[in-house]
Amino acid sequence: MPPITHLSQLDPNGSYTYADYLTWKFDEFVELIRGKVFRPMAGAGRRHQTVSRRLAYRIEDFLLHKQCEMFNAPFDVRLARSTGNGDAQIQTVVQPDIFVVCDQAKLDERGCLGAPDWIIEIVSPGNTAHDTRTKFGVYEENGVREYWIVYPGQQTIETYVLENERYELAAEYAAPGPMPVATLPGLAIEWANVFDEA
Repeated sequence: MPPITHLSQLDPNGSYTYADYLTWKFDEFVELIRGKVFRPMAGAGRRHQTVSRRLAYRIEDFLLHKQCEMFNAPFDVRLARSTGNGDAQIQTVVQPDIFVVCDQAKLDERGCLGAPDWIIEIVSPGNTAHDTRTKFGVYEENGVREYWIVYPGQQTIETYVLENERYELAAEYAAPGPMPVATLPGLAIEWANVFDEA
């Protein structure tokens, strides 16, 4: 079989694993969700980058000298709750915009194996369904304890917390005020610090 050097060589109806993913030799970032390849989205725009940077700054500052660590895409998150954790078994590999892992045993040089404690996805134009439906379901079924969906254009954030293996809407923020993080007690990010003039 010839090496896979371009995304077009993959079968859009095929089913792939992390073992396959590791052999691909192209530069584009892709995600695998339940074995299906999801094409990379258009490059993150200025507003997306600004919001991401502001959130990451506040999180990183809070986590200094703590056990939990924050990461940004691209950094593979291999979700294997329903498939087993061998490379040839894993069928879901995602690249969250921002995520926090508190269990150091889940981290290795290739990324994170298992569910992060907290994931933040920043919605880009044309990408809403991927973050609000596809990834929402994957994160829920794999036990990600907290999921934030950020809408830079509307300057809103929806926060979900896992309760009895289902996401419950914890809050929606659309105006100045603190936004507490359920999985990191003591951290509350100020809405204005994320969105003012973003």
